Amino acid sequence: MEIGNWVLEEACRILRRWQDSPATASLTLAVNVSARQFRQESFVGRLKQILQTTGARPEMLKLELTESLALENIEDTVAKMQELHELGIGLALDDFGTGHSSLSYLRRLPLHELKIDQVFVRDIPTDPNDTVLVQTIIGMAQNLRLATTAEGVETAEQLEFLKNNGCMFYQGFLFSPPLPQEEFEQRFAA
Repeated sequence: MEIGNWVLEEACRILRRWQDSPATASLTLAVNVSARQFRQESFVGRLKQILQTTGARPEMLKLELTESLALENIEDTVAKMQELHELGIGLALDDFGTGHSSLSYLRRLPLHELKIDQVFVRDIPTDPNDTVLVQTIIGMAQNLRLATTAEGVETAEQLEFLKNNGCMFYQGFLFSPPLPQEEFEQRFAA
């Protein structure tokens, strides 16, 4: 729990610093939130406090939640997500399609984005099953007015397929390996 709180605090401190520079002011920062951390009764209040203390703009923060978290205690999950949504915080369902997705729950969650797991991205467009699954996820997200991010994009062919099928955002080694914060800021935000 302490590490999770530290990560949220550090992310908000970074966002606050980025707000002061034209090169970084429009950048968002995504944070994976563990199910254990999210389920804490004080989670939303703690995050509000962090945002207030740091002065970070909530709309520049995105929380990535797993399907399993979203499906356990659905009423509590929806209530917390609604509070976060009302604050302006972005909410993404991470690794979509790898858990026990329930479309009936998906329509109730105040999400902004579905993240397509790299297990589906890896073999597109060469594997017909993955091709259809990714097209279906993108189409469903579009119909629900959700953004899509493809994880694990490593080739130009994957990127072209994803673009041609309406995926909006991409992450993976095709663009950059993970970088320390300072190197990221020097390389991409300068």
